[in-house]
Amino acid sequence: MQVLYVILGALAILILGLFVFSLYLPSRLKIERSLLIEARPEVVFREVNTLRNWERWSPWHQLDPALKLVYGEKESGAGGGYSWESKKRNVGRGSLSITESRPYEYISISINFTDHGTSKGHFRFEPVGEHTRVIWVMEMTVGQNPASKVIGLMMNKWIGRDFERGLQQLAVAASNASSVIF
Repeated sequence: MQVLYVILGALAILILGLFVFSLYLPSRLKIERSLLIEARPEVVFREVNTLRNWERWSPWHQLDPALKLVYGEKESGAGGGYSWESKKRNVGRGSLSITESRPYEYISISINFTDHGTSKGHFRFEPVGEHTRVIWVMEMTVGQNPASKVIGLMMNKWIGRDFERGLQQLAVAASNASSVIF
């Protein structure tokens, strides 16, 4: 019986410790990755600004070949958007819209994860000679829930890996688009 009390006491201390630790964690997350892509800003910008192109490079589109996409009336630029639905838990369902689009410089997006809230994101395109540095950022609020804040610590690693994979795939898509004569 005494062993049970020791285990329960240790568990209570662990939970209390995690709660106190979570008080010092931020309630807002910012995930950022960048990559220098061997393509001009116009080419890379077009790949991101045209939402149908995301099927070629977005890391989440690749996770479910049966992903259902429904595009809005506008498929590129500010006001463009789509919604998705997947039976795979790690893809889920939601919608994405472009809220601002400044040619060859900046694209701002809003993402509504139906079951997990919303986040804001953006892409910046910085010319570097004949190349483009693409910076992909997502910001979200995890709230004050201690468990959410602790999970938020791992989000940078998890989503960051997806961003890295997506940027690599964007580089390939932009390279292929560069070879096509417009």
